[in-house]
Amino acid sequence: MTTADWNIQDHIGDKGVPPGRGIVEGNEIPYRPEALAKKQDNFKNRDTADPNTKCWLPGVPRIMYMPYPFQIAQGPKQISFLFEYVHAVRNVFMDSPHLRGPLDIWLGDSRGHWDGDTLVVDVNNFIDTTWFDHAGNFHSDELHVVERFTPMGPDHVQYEATIEDPKVFTRPWKMSTTLYRHKEKDGELLEYECSAY
Repeated sequence: MTTADWNIQDHIGDKGVPPGRGIVEGNEIPYRPEALAKKQDNFKNRDTADPNTKCWLPGVPRIMYMPYPFQIAQGPKQISFLFEYVHAVRNVFMDSPHLRGPLDIWLGDSRGHWDGDTLVVDVNNFIDTTWFDHAGNFHSDELHVVERFTPMGPDHVQYEATIEDPKVFTRPWKMSTTLYRHKEKDGELLEYECSAY
């Protein structure tokens, strides 16, 4: 329901990019100067440099706000996100420690716990080749994400992600959006086989 996959900040429409409001709180990303230069280079080359143009896994948090549906399956020790996009599966393990790293995992290593009715997910051990959006916003392998999934009613969840990466950003920052339940008759995840050719 957002245009965040194209750009997580406020943006005007362009060829193939719908205009949209950003999901970054304050609309500012606190890049270090050298990282901002890389972000600008990414933007110039986005049509071929965006990892999603190669059909790679988009990473966290990007996979959560891409324009493809996903399903959530909840058990006592694990919550799984099943994505239409390239059949990706993301597991959140409850009440267990992170894997010992450093590791390079496309969707990171997700460990969760409950804070009241809010699911809090701590994610680390990322590969450094994913982006936050098609506009070239990026991170390093030191990315650390803390997500919060808070029910706002029977059909929508408030999603927040706090981003921390001392190699790229001068301070932590946050993005937030609303995730909506699909209620179409006979709704289901379909097969999306991304092809980079």
